Amino acid sequence: MRRFWLLFAQAVTVCLGVLFVVTTLRPDWLRSSRTVPVVSAAAPQSYAHAVELAAPSVVNVYTTKQVSEPVAPLLNDPDLARLFGNIPGLTRHRKATTLGSGVIVRSDGYILTNYHVIAAADAIQVALYDGRQAAAELVGADPDSDLAVLRVKLPDLVSIKFSDKHVLRVGDVVLAIGNPFGVGQTTTMGIVSALGRNRLGINTYENFIQTDAAINPGNSGGALVDASGYLVGINTAIYSESGGSLGIGFAIPAAAAHTIMEQIITTGKVTRGWLGIEPQDITPELAQAFRLGRQAGVIIADVLKDGPAWNSGARVGDIVLKIDKMPVQDTLSFLNQIAQLTPGRTVEMDVLRGGRQLHLKVKVGERPRTNPRGR
Repeated sequence: MRRFWLLFAQAVTVCLGVLFVVTTLRPDWLRSSRTVPVVSAAAPQSYAHAVELAAPSVVNVYTTKQVSEPVAPLLNDPDLARLFGNIPGLTRHRKATTLGSGVIVRSDGYILTNYHVIAAADAIQVALYDGRQAAAELVGADPDSDLAVLRVKLPDLVSIKFSDKHVLRVGDVVLAIGNPFGVGQTTTMGIVSALGRNRLGINTYENFIQTDAAINPGNSGGALVDASGYLVGINTAIYSESGGSLGIGFAIPAAAAHTIMEQIITTGKVTRGWLGIEPQDITPELAQAFRLGRQAGVIIADVLKDGPAWNSGARVGDIVLKIDKMPVQDTLSFLNQIAQLTPGRTVEMDVLRGGRQLHLKVKVGERPRTNPRGR
């Protein structure tokens, strides 16, 4: 027995010695012959190809309008201006110029831009990437989404390519192309910071792409493109207290802009559903007061007399639970649901009144149009 343990100890000692020698002199013998492929996640060294593809479709938009201003400082007072502002010699007129950007979306001259870029303009001038300039006509506008369509009559226009296959994700690289501060066409790079931003108080209907690509005054109406040069958004606004970029910019998704553009080109306007209701979110206090098990739905704060909802029997205080069989979550989603309804169609609206659920039949109306020139 003693001899067995002695042989075992000698064998272990020899094995440890061999392992030490191999580890010291030939460590590669101990490595696995299997190799794991390494996937490179390195970013491309240049986005020049994307810029070359998109830049020729981005234009500078210049607008002029006549503004009146008082000669005497006292006329800055609204009441005095109302009384004496029309007296000849007390006001002077001058032409104000604003600048922005636009995107050629069709080779036959249609250009997408922001409504606020051309609002109340007396004349609109467009400068192209290749140096050509032309007067532009306003085809139509949708102030609720802050979009407008212009048209220029020039040959050989390069239209941008819409991204219809790529699903935009937070973290994707994007490029903002426009005319910031009027210095000329400029490209900035960033990533998609967030999707579906709303409740910003910018537009009536909001579903913004948020990006940290630098967007400055003059970029409005320009293109937000992906790393391949395809349009993913129309640059619209920045969040800034100084007027410069702080890395929080917003763009209207290209798919939504395309839908609105097609309506404007085809019919000259954007048609949305309308019920004549002023909704209000249900707060925890309201949910408790109405003995609701959840906060979903909206309460009708006001209803237009003889409007679609009024004629269906809806009244102030009703809680809307569903519209067209789709659950209502809050005010924002409710307004978007109504906007997508076809005017003239009859839909079912489920409301809660006095603890009882009612099913109302509502004939959808057409949302009243906002004056597209802001006058």
